[in-house]
Amino acid sequence: MNWLFPAALALTGAMGAVMALWGLWYLAGGALCWKRAEDYGWHPARTKFAVLIAARNEELVIGPLINSLLTQNYPPELYDIWVLPNNCTDNTALAARNFGAKVLEFPGRARSKGEVLQFAYHRLRGRGYDAYCVFDADNVVHRDFLLEMNHAYMAGARAAQGYRDSKNPWDTPISGCCSIYYWMMDRFHNAGRAALGLSAMIGGTGFMVSRQLLEKLGDWQADTISEDLELTAQTILAGERVRWVPRAITYDEQPNAWQQSFSQRRRWTSGTIQVARAYFPEVVREMGKKPRLQLADLGATLIIPAYQLAALASLAIGALAAAVGCLTLRGAVLAALLTLGANLLSAALTATGLAALVITLEGKWDRRLLPALGAYWLFLLTWLPITAASFVKNTTVWEEIRHTRNVSPQALAR
Repeated sequence: MNWLFPAALALTGAMGAVMALWGLWYLAGGALCWKRAEDYGWHPARTKFAVLIAARNEELVIGPLINSLLTQNYPPELYDIWVLPNNCTDNTALAARNFGAKVLEFPGRARSKGEVLQFAYHRLRGRGYDAYCVFDADNVVHRDFLLEMNHAYMAGARAAQGYRDSKNPWDTPISGCCSIYYWMMDRFHNAGRAALGLSAMIGGTGFMVSRQLLEKLGDWQADTISEDLELTAQTILAGERVRWVPRAITYDEQPNAWQQSFSQRRRWTSGTIQVARAYFPEVVREMGKKPRLQLADLGATLIIPAYQLAALASLAIGALAAAVGCLTLRGAVLAALLTLGANLLSAALTATGLAALVITLEGKWDRRLLPALGAYWLFLLTWLPITAASFVKNTTVWEEIRHTRNVSPQALAR
């Protein structure tokens, strides 16, 4: 058994080194988030948009979204609002029509949001749209969203992600944690990647994809429950990149309860695993043919669930390594607990510090966010068992999350 202690130490060290390399890459990208965002210039309004809204039992919140879209600072003849009811048991379609949107109902039962978007794309092809903007039914949209996306499109963007803000960051600690997570994605991932000339990540809502790109891809392909990451992977593999447009702002409703957040993150993680299984081998093949930093970054994103699983394993192995070096059972248990506690404390302090930093950088400081700031480390920690469960049993069902937060865009505009 003399080999067990050095073997555990070696395994812990190897895992730590690999995780450190992955972390350093993300730290390097995040450190560039202070660089000024790409300037797309000013362009006259010429892009014709189809605005797509997949909606499942959203009659309570669809009105403010449609109103925010009807009052865009953009010529009304250059965009149409299409609500796509699916799997509904309420009056979403009627509410959408009453508020002034066009309605295109999905026939039968949809398995995923991506399937609904693919259906809409097939039905709307040939109507002269230059690009499609996608929103969730619980959103409200800044009045300059379409104008900013027009500037990006006219400057050559063929896919673009806008800034995802929050409708309800102060409702509960969990809605605050989800809001902080999105602000981190905005600032550290998308802004950092844009500074490196790399691709932003499509985040499910508040994004634009052009007709030209979809034609290049051959279709609006959506075979997983993570249609946003899937489209991101397809875009990068096609030699394009998702542009970052931070002045195109969408306000998203965050879950107020832990159970809702668990379900949401389980779906996200399961979808990432599905996309990784489908596209990571192609990323490796393309890297073998012609290495590109953009492909390497995509690969790093696709392995996030594996990284989280490795982090969970590292906690366990680190505790085991401390325990096997002890001569008594009591000493082994104490050493394992102390090591585990020290690692968790270090992770908690790091997570809290980064959360405080992003709140400061985004100008979101408010004392109502203090409970979320205190709970953010736990929010991230609970992601580890969610990831482990997703590897054991991958979620393939697009579960409904009810939305009820009715907020006007005027109350949120900054």
